[in-house]
Amino acid sequence: MAQAKKIITVLLVVFVLYTVITSPVRASELVRTGFVGISDAAKAVGTFMTNLVK
Repeated sequence: MAQAKKIITVLLVVFVLYTVITSPVRASELVRTGFVGISDAAKAVGTFMTNLVK
């Protein structure tokens, strides 16, 4: 199981590097989209907690 996890991790790293090298603009868009999603989720949790306390 540990070996499969290591292989998947290596494949993921190779894929990310390939994507960044071949299309840096697209890679930056994907990262930006990911951070926007995380930010929106954090805001939603904050709003939920604020309304829960009230």
